[in-house]
Amino acid sequence: MTEIRSNQLETAIANGDFIITAEVTPGLATTAEQLLQRAAPLKGKATAVNITDGAGAQVAMSSLAASAILQQNGIEPVLQMTCRDRNRIALAADLLGASALGIRNILTLTGDDPGVGDEPDAKGVFDYFAADLLQLARHMADTGTTRSGRELEARPRFLVGGVDAPFDPPVDWVPTKLLERAADGMRFIQTQFCYDPDVTERYVARLAESGLLDNVALLLGIGPIASLRSAKWMNDNLFGVSVPAAVLRRLEAADDEAAEGHRICVELIERYRALDGVAGVHIMAPAQKSQRIVDVIDALA
Repeated sequence: MTEIRSNQLETAIANGDFIITAEVTPGLATTAEQLLQRAAPLKGKATAVNITDGAGAQVAMSSLAASAILQQNGIEPVLQMTCRDRNRIALAADLLGASALGIRNILTLTGDDPGVGDEPDAKGVFDYFAADLLQLARHMADTGTTRSGRELEARPRFLVGGVDAPFDPPVDWVPTKLLERAADGMRFIQTQFCYDPDVTERYVARLAESGLLDNVALLLGIGPIASLRSAKWMNDNLFGVSVPAAVLRRLEAADDEAAEGHRICVELIERYRALDGVAGVHIMAPAQKSQRIVDVIDALA
């Protein structure tokens, strides 16, 4: 097995490379082989690969364990950590474990409410929220101590990121929360799906005007659309996602909806790559469909 000794994502950000991250949902895999079947097609294609943490409040393989498996097999992980299932003690413990395993990239999220998942009677913890977790990770990395002041045996190295949902900003909008998180040490943002390029361009322009993108890498979320039905479902069910009428019309008129959804994704990535301030894209696809992500990456000029 190959251990990654440098942080490819951090290096790509520093070099100004166009970054492509991808996402794998570990699901109910119980072996490393099952997980690697999903992630292996992305090896050498994506700069780094996100591992979701109980996405949709669904039971799944531990994101920490799954990230370690990727790390040990030469695939740089982005460890997603949610605050839903763990208090601050457990979150700090997992950060220490991530450091020991050589995992550097941490994406901080609050997490979906348990009521929407497959164990709706589960109790959500939410001792911390995403901003608190970001502060915790940066505090440990910057000071070499716990939040209570206990000295760590070695200072961890983390590249910490956050998430956002692009929208059409009002005239007087300022990205205050994102600026606060940047001040707390956030170094990259991965967004929700961006299928409306006009809205996305206005959103990116406002982030750039605020100065946020001078120090934070913006990775716009995108993905191949499987069908017209899938596009409509995203409109109705995914917070912060808007699939515009023009895209719906293209899918409806297509002989092969999946092929058209692939073309739309590639076209949008090429358009976003030309935007000042965009560091890259974060490509997502339905669970266990990583080959569709690979097909998009291979189609890029």
